[in-house]
Amino acid sequence: MEQDIDSLYYNAVDLLKEMIKTPSFSREEHNVAEVVAACMNRMGFEPARKGNNLWIQGRGFDPSKPTILLNSHMDTVRPVSGWTKDPFLPEAEGDALYGLGSNDAGASLVSLLHAFFILTSKKQDYNLVFLASCEEEVSGKGGAEAVIPELPEIKFGIVGEPTRMNPAIAEKGLLVLDCTSYGRAGHAAREEGENAIYKAMRDIEWFETYRFPETSGLLGPVKMTVSMINAGTQHNVVPDKCDFVVDVRSNELYSNEELFNIIDGHTDCEVKPRSFRLNSSHISLENPFVQRVLMTGKEPCGSPTLSDQAFMPFPTLKMGPGDSARSHTANEYILLGEIREAIELYVKLLDGLRI
Repeated sequence: MEQDIDSLYYNAVDLLKEMIKTPSFSREEHNVAEVVAACMNRMGFEPARKGNNLWIQGRGFDPSKPTILLNSHMDTVRPVSGWTKDPFLPEAEGDALYGLGSNDAGASLVSLLHAFFILTSKKQDYNLVFLASCEEEVSGKGGAEAVIPELPEIKFGIVGEPTRMNPAIAEKGLLVLDCTSYGRAGHAAREEGENAIYKAMRDIEWFETYRFPETSGLLGPVKMTVSMINAGTQHNVVPDKCDFVVDVRSNELYSNEELFNIIDGHTDCEVKPRSFRLNSSHISLENPFVQRVLMTGKEPCGSPTLSDQAFMPFPTLKMGPGDSARSHTANEYILLGEIREAIELYVKLLDGLRI
């Protein structure tokens, strides 16, 4: 087993370097999917494909056994302006490997994939499926959401995202609201019209100050942020319309529809949700895999960021190498030691697991 991990660790690092070299912005993952598929083929697996999503399953699939899903995403955000290195040139400095997508979530993907190769080389009491998904960074409908119905029934899933290999047993959801306050136009020099900006300000103050009564021990309170605003046509016209956007991060104690109903009942503006599909998720501490993780001394935590967990109608845990504080930043990097640790820990936790 140790030799397997040694050789596959180097393979995992080589694959990550190839992924960094291959631009893979959301909805533009075709080329990186070819890179990942080639690795799967070299290891003797022929991936199924839908769009730019790839998945493989262990040999000897037994429908009488439960199935575990390993998942991470291939797409990246676009590089921010502060990079001093080439984001598409994998550059090693000591133990650090720099490159766009190295931390979020290339290291998780290559670690889970190579753990899959090790685990499926011997008989397990479960079936194993690995999914490399796309469009995660934009919560796209062509990503994991489109593939989950194509997979066998899943009992449990691990979603690879940078958590320092700590078990994130809950994840915040996302509800985006398009809000509009309406007034009546008039000349700014006269006492006429009804200013839509002033009307919007009253609701914006509510968004800033309102506190939902239920607070999660893992995720904290529901967080609402007014993030965009637009109004007015010129300086001397009283604006008759004010549009603003609210970013709502939900905890596991509320569904997005419940939050919308509360918000709509407290505000005077027109409120339109873009989607209810990105709900918060959580998993029980009693899950057998979670219990194994806790026995290693890792601390359970909640994650404030969204992932493909939102589309998975079965228990999932977010856990992967790296640190989310490095994600979407200039000079993003992963420590090579974190990749090795991740492969070893995934194998240790999953080998012989019964769920």
